Amino acid sequence: MTHQSHMLNPVRSRLARIVASPITRTVSLLALCAAYIQGPLTKIFDFNGALAEMDHFGLHPAAFFAVAVIVFELTASAMVVSGFFRWAGALALAAFTLMATFIALRFWEMASGMDRMMATNAFFEHVGLAGAFLFVAAFDLAKGAGK
Repeated sequence: MTHQSHMLNPVRSRLARIVASPITRTVSLLALCAAYIQGPLTKIFDFNGALAEMDHFGLHPAAFFAVAVIVFELTASAMVVSGFFRWAGALALAAFTLMATFIALRFWEMASGMDRMMATNAFFEHVGLAGAFLFVAAFDLAKGAGK
């Protein structure tokens, strides 16, 4: 073993303890779910805006879909953060994210320009977010398989 690898072992061990700590796990899961917590809260406090959003995307009846999205996002986020059927909440949010992304960010139908570039970036950011939820589900299911 080289001198450098001896020096990295304590650093790696310390980083592993920090990254694997319950506080880090909870904060990272909250961060992953942040949009799915903030979005429904915004819809609750501006329900007319939520109705307008559902109308904009052609989801009718708008009130039903607004309430369904609010309940779904908050419930699935709570599952992911709390660990109660985390894998199911994460899979549900992954599927929801992909579905919503294909509905809301249809960049391929847009004319070239800044709006298309921003929609393209947002589309792939959401694909990455869905991938992160799949990773959480896979990790949770694998952890449960070892029991």
